[in-house]
Amino acid sequence: MVRVRPAQPADAEAVVRINVRTWQQAYAGIVPDDVLAALDDQVGERVRRIRERWSAPDHPFATALAVPAGPAGQPPVGYVSYGPYRDGPDGDRLDPAVGEVLAIYVDPAHQRGGAGRVLLGAAVAALRERGAGEIRLWVLARNAPARRFYQRYGFVADGVDQTFRVHRPDGTPVDLPEVRLVLRPGSAGPAPLS
Repeated sequence: MVRVRPAQPADAEAVVRINVRTWQQAYAGIVPDDVLAALDDQVGERVRRIRERWSAPDHPFATALAVPAGPAGQPPVGYVSYGPYRDGPDGDRLDPAVGEVLAIYVDPAHQRGGAGRVLLGAAVAALRERGAGEIRLWVLARNAPARRFYQRYGFVADGVDQTFRVHRPDGTPVDLPEVRLVLRPGSAGPAPLS
């Protein structure tokens, strides 16, 4: 079992490493191999950017970590980032009436143990407390396991799609189709664990 705690700037490296390992496993066959391999070389720069962002007093997004229940100080096994919905052509307008789950990743070695469900529940509860009615997230169209996970929780596709751009190591852009899923106010919430 896991407990959830707020992330601190000192957790940035753990979060980036969870992100890299999860991308490399979950997106194999979806994201080009050279993009996934290059993630290892970007850890230091990503850690620096995240620490800087999390240290900003006006940062509108929150990140929570899943850590094993038990003694304090254990490394996180997953994380979720959430906040107001990013809208507009560049995601530069924030809509506080709508929540967004920006990212949720559980280290591959700890998946299927309930950490993802606990993290998603914590993000949904926090967004509801902030006054968000509808909660949205984006998922890669070809990521069937993630889509099933969100749908079991109560998220449904709302017919909106877009592309998520990644870059190959040589700078060539690759556009990956994404679909938007929505959890509406009063929806049933998570399905029982089976």
